[in-house]
Amino acid sequence: MNIYGSGVTNLIEQLSKLPGIGSKSASRLAFYIINMPEENAELLAKSIINARKMVKYCSVCQCITDSEVCPICSSKSRDNSIIMVVEDSRDMAAYEKTRQYKGLYHVLHGAISPMNGITPNELKIKELLERLKSDDVKEVIVATNPNVEGEATALYLSRIIKPLGINVTRIAHGVPVGGDLEYVDEVTLSKALEGRTSM
Repeated sequence: MNIYGSGVTNLIEQLSKLPGIGSKSASRLAFYIINMPEENAELLAKSIINARKMVKYCSVCQCITDSEVCPICSSKSRDNSIIMVVEDSRDMAAYEKTRQYKGLYHVLHGAISPMNGITPNELKIKELLERLKSDDVKEVIVATNPNVEGEATALYLSRIIKPLGINVTRIAHGVPVGGDLEYVDEVTLSKALEGRTSM
């Protein structure tokens, strides 16, 4: 039975589609939004629409940005001899919080997962290989998640990059196995970066 009316029910349904949001959380969020001052609710709606319209991928590293080239790739202070490969933009943001890493990034937008039908062709690996044609790149740090898919992706990348004469390293496993990088604290990420090993 629809006790709230179609507007509220639809809002709850849409919010419950967000990752990590169950029906109870969606209901709480919906009622919070409904009770917001109208101008705040409009600002929230506009910010969602604007973010969705403006988002694009950096033409260099493939991270989410609102410009052709992201601020990290366009920075003159970054070390362009090192590229850290991560699964998504949130992992990149997690490493940036450590303030320890000064190189560049490359975002794959996923990990190899035959069970889920994700092959290397679905990832931004071709774009990475294009970047590696530059003589400047001396090391690729593979910072995929320490789970089955992340390890499979790391091994695949190592096999195709090593023949190019580029040093391939893997972040140390101070990061918990089965965890997602975006939820790991800065100290653990820093230690994992410092303890990276050759592949």
